[in-house]
Amino acid sequence: MSLRVLGVDPGSIKSGYGLIEESQNKLRTLDFGAIYTHPKDPFPVRLLEIKRGLEQVITCYQPEVMALEDVFFAKNVKSALKLGHARGVILVTAVEAGLEVVEYAPLEIKQAVVGYGRADKHQIQQMVKILLGLRDIPQPEDAADALAVAICHIHSAEMKRRLMNL
Repeated sequence: MSLRVLGVDPGSIKSGYGLIEESQNKLRTLDFGAIYTHPKDPFPVRLLEIKRGLEQVITCYQPEVMALEDVFFAKNVKSALKLGHARGVILVTAVEAGLEVVEYAPLEIKQAVVGYGRADKHQIQQMVKILLGLRDIPQPEDAADALAVAICHIHSAEMKRRLMNL
């Protein structure tokens, strides 16, 4: 039995994504990258670009689950609102596609990937590279973050399966 997970790192200008398949306790990277919007486009157009880009990824890879970080931080209120709108579009797109949606706290993601809840961004990127057997750290960094969320979900799902079998 395999599990295909789409990790997403939401952003209003660039949303990272990463697709991982877990089968027989082995992780396989299917794809990663980012959905870019044009900063000078009207904001509603950028939201539509995020939706369409995500729909293409979902259609191409048919994941069962979408995982994303449940808490976000922004430097100011305007940025937080834009990020919230982008997250909303991402969540609606996943639900429309019939995906299960799960969210993880940053601490959970860091613990699942690095084993330490205060790990820095570089440590997370290095562990993503190692856990997925990649030659280089995934770029852009938003894609590495998205892959980390997907890894977190796979580890969490595996732990839940083990607990259910006790």
